[in-house]
Amino acid sequence: MELFDRIQETAEFIKSRIAVSPKVTIIFGSGISALGEISNRTEIPYSEIPHFPVSTVKGHAGKLITGTLNGVDVAIMAGRFHYYEGYSTKEITFPIYVFKAMGVETLIVTNAAGAVNPNFRQGDIMLIVDHINLLPENPLRGPNDERLGPRFPSMHEPYSRDLIELAENIASTMGIPLQRGVYVAIQGPPLETPAEYRMARILGGDADGMSTVPEVIVARYLGMKVLGFSIITNVADPYNPQPTTHEEVIEVAGRTSEKLGKLISAILPHLA
Repeated sequence: MELFDRIQETAEFIKSRIAVSPKVTIIFGSGISALGEISNRTEIPYSEIPHFPVSTVKGHAGKLITGTLNGVDVAIMAGRFHYYEGYSTKEITFPIYVFKAMGVETLIVTNAAGAVNPNFRQGDIMLIVDHINLLPENPLRGPNDERLGPRFPSMHEPYSRDLIELAENIASTMGIPLQRGVYVAIQGPPLETPAEYRMARILGGDADGMSTVPEVIVARYLGMKVLGFSIITNVADPYNPQPTTHEEVIEVAGRTSEKLGKLISAILPHLA
């Protein structure tokens, strides 16, 4: 079955199971889960959705949640998929095509990331203003279906300038400090060596992680607006390296996600 046909089949399946018409999709990163009260709520395990991959990593619930949050119909991916799990970037990004086919116009991505900017602190929220793709694969590689998007999509504005400004203004009124930064996507699953941390910083990165960029590439290819946030779970000092564990990443992300969730909820009415 062609990609276009798989997209339509999956979109129709999800629409038949939910009570809302989502206009915004939110992707939760590792350990991130807090958003607030969701009405008209429906949960579908990824394993029940045709053609969807399944999350295999601790800290990713592996289900699609739909409903109404702060007056806006949303589709929430509670858990995502990663290249290091063995999925191709085409498989990782399949849900983005489906949400677009369902009428979603805005994607909000979140992740847990390690900072390479020495001015950042553990628990900071970084507003993603750009990214660097160091994954060994691009989700748009291969034949292009013009029904979905252009062969050579522009990436001059991967993260919406308007949404960045909106997020900063709302965060300011809520007393939530935000960092700005460039996110670097690495392959994983090993955490970075000191030399790799230095490389990310030399390239212009402020934080790095193992996700997000494939979904953003496809969202922009499809004409969706994107807003991105990283929770800084650790700050790397390549000259005095300290071990970091996945459990620590999940703990810090979980501790900070309530604050990020309140911010995202406050942003949503401005996207409707």
